[in-house]
Amino acid sequence: MRYSIAVIILALLSLSAAGERLRTIKVMKEGDFMAAPSIRLGSDERIIVSFDEWSEDYSDLQYRLIHCGPDWQPSGLLESEYLDGFNIADIEDWAFSQNTFVHFVNYRIVLPDERMNPLLSGNYILEIFERDNPDETIGNARFSISEQSAGITADVSSRTDRGLNTEWQQIDLRVAPTDVIIDDPYSMLRIDITQNNAPYTTTTLLNPSRMEGKDIIYSHRPELIFKAGNEFRRFETIRTTYNDMHVDSMRFLSRNYHAWLTPDSERDSKQYSYDQTQQGRFLVREYNSTDSDLGADYVTVHFRLESPEAVDADVFVEGEFTGYRHDDASHMRYDYAQGAYLLEMPLKQGSYNYRYVAVPRRGNRHPDPSLIEGNKHETRNEYRIQVWYRPIGARYSRLISDETF
Repeated sequence: MRYSIAVIILALLSLSAAGERLRTIKVMKEGDFMAAPSIRLGSDERIIVSFDEWSEDYSDLQYRLIHCGPDWQPSGLLESEYLDGFNIADIEDWAFSQNTFVHFVNYRIVLPDERMNPLLSGNYILEIFERDNPDETIGNARFSISEQSAGITADVSSRTDRGLNTEWQQIDLRVAPTDVIIDDPYSMLRIDITQNNAPYTTTTLLNPSRMEGKDIIYSHRPELIFKAGNEFRRFETIRTTYNDMHVDSMRFLSRNYHAWLTPDSERDSKQYSYDQTQQGRFLVREYNSTDSDLGADYVTVHFRLESPEAVDADVFVEGEFTGYRHDDASHMRYDYAQGAYLLEMPLKQGSYNYRYVAVPRRGNRHPDPSLIEGNKHETRNEYRIQVWYRPIGARYSRLISDETF
């Protein structure tokens, strides 16, 4: 690959141009990379939150927890009602990067612990801030705690109410209460379903289709039909001495390594091609390091999507590593001379899933990956189903089940 002066200048500026303070925020269930960031209330399961700060020295950081309902809005409960312990804790687990060109400090939080133990089910936002400035949040992480007092059975099929083996997938859902008595499921239950952990795909059901004994059935509902989408794309940067998966070239420029990915193209008009992906997740990894959290360096990744310019829409790269946010950091610019969308993004070495999404500039601006990636009914999507229960007069919604299919 040949590099123009303009490309090299942009590459050198890419690290300093990125303005995020906390990077590579990863939230996961301990010991289970593929699980949703959710644990069972009262169990030994734990949530691990890790992140980096580009710095030569560590910062005096703290965190707190906010109890939320299904829409991630604060529930309004007192801290003493949802926490055992104080709701401010120091981040004491930190370490400097090792043998990296980009110097950073890696921080790690484990919950629950002896200082902070959540007492109620629900969604939780972990807010990170400096000790001397607690009113300014510099980063956050989200996870859930479920009672698992109801079982879920779900069937995902390409046989849908909109056609057979076309561009859709449909879910049939059964909820079976086990350790909870639901007097009126037609007014007390809420079901949230999210495809591949992308928040903008979440659909909500407030009324079941029917009852079968104690089982609550949701079927043949418009909210249960999802665009099939396509498998995520993948690349790896676990080595800087070798062009890993989907990397066209790797080169050191001034401050750090840069990886130019093999050019991508639209897949809407192409046949479905199976690939075993991680449904949008990323994993930090450096092949020769005993602790990749500290030994994996930051590589500036160059994305290239060869495509005509979208009409009245902006194009973004998305995945877990972008938080499914469509902002300046993930926004691609169109280069008319090259006939391609381009983006440079500093990412920690590892294995990444990603896809391209178009966001209309007008109307509801709902993101749509299918405009570039297509909809293939064979796609292996992941559906996270959360069951919320709120009796009449209750002050918060209980998360009684949280499963992924």
